[in-house]
Amino acid sequence: MRFGFFFWPYTPEYTARMARLGDDYGFDMVGIADTPGNAMDPWVAMTLAASATSRVRLATCVTNLVTRHPAITASAAASVDVASGGRTILGIGSGHSGVANVGGAPTGAGALREGVGFLRTVLGGAPATWRGVTTHLPWVRRRVPVYAAASGPGALRAAGAVADGAFVNYGLGSEHVSRARELIEAGAREAGRPAADVDVWSIACLDVSARREAAYEKLGNILGFVAAYILGPDPEGRGVPPELVPGVRELRASYTTRQREMDPTLVKRLGLFDYLRARLAIAGTPEDCVGQVRAAEAAGATQLMFTVSLAADPVSTVELFGREVMPALSR
Repeated sequence: MRFGFFFWPYTPEYTARMARLGDDYGFDMVGIADTPGNAMDPWVAMTLAASATSRVRLATCVTNLVTRHPAITASAAASVDVASGGRTILGIGSGHSGVANVGGAPTGAGALREGVGFLRTVLGGAPATWRGVTTHLPWVRRRVPVYAAASGPGALRAAGAVADGAFVNYGLGSEHVSRARELIEAGAREAGRPAADVDVWSIACLDVSARREAAYEKLGNILGFVAAYILGPDPEGRGVPPELVPGVRELRASYTTRQREMDPTLVKRLGLFDYLRARLAIAGTPEDCVGQVRAAEAAGATQLMFTVSLAADPVSTVELFGREVMPALSR
C-alpha cells in the first residue's frame, strides 16, 4: 500500500509545511487542490511545494479544463516539473469547486477524454490541437504524467482509455473498488491498451486524532462535500442503499462548495454520516485507521490518496498518520 494526501493551500507557510510533511514521513505523493475562493492559486502553491521538498511527487489534485485554457495548464505543469526536478503529476477532472466557485459548468466525460489526450501529447513535447488551435512546448524536458479524476462511469472509462493514472473517488468497499476497476478496464480495452498502464489511486477522506470524537467532529464537512458530487448525480446507479437515496438527493440539493458556508452537521441530520464515513473515509484514532486501511486493502485498494483539506487539524492528521499509522501498517 502506498499513500499520498492533498489539501487546500490556504497560505504560503501552511502550503510549505504540509508539503514538507509528505517528504518527512515518507508519503509517495502530495497534491494541491484547485479551489478558487477557498484557497490560493494551485500553480503558485505547487511552486512553493516544489521549493519546500526534495523527494515526494507533487500533483495537482485536481485542476480542470474550464477555468484555464489547457495549453496554459500544460505550460504551468511543465514549468513546475522543471522547477521540481521531474516530480510533477498533472491531475485533471471535470471540475467541482474549482469550476462551481467561478460560475462555470463541469465538462462531460467526452471533453475530459479529449482534454487528457491533448495534455498527454503536449506534455510529451509533441504538437497537439485543442479546439482548432495547435500548441507545442518544445522546451519540455520530461513527459509529465496526466492523471484523470474519476467517479462517474464515463470519467472512469475515459481514464482507462487515455490517462496515465486515475484518482478514483468512488468508495473503499470491495463493491466500489471492483466497480471502478471494471470501468477503467473497459475503457482501456476500448482504446486497445493494457489496464495495467493506468496508475490507480483511491481517494478517501482522512481525519486522525487521539480521540475518535475529535476526528469525527468536522468530518461531516468533507463527507458532504465529496458525497454530493460523487453520489448525488445518480445515487441509485452508484450503489446507495434505497433507504438513503432521499437523503443523498437532499444533500446534493443543499450542499455548498464554499468552505465558510459548509455545515458539518448536515450529513448527520440526513442520517448519512455512518454510511458515508464507512464508504468514503479513513477516520478516528490511529488504531482505528490501521484497521480501516487494512480493510480497504483487503477490498482491493492498493494506493490511497487522502483529502485532508477539511480535517479538524490537517497538520496533526498528516503527522499522526505518518508517525503512527504508516509504521504500524508496515509491521
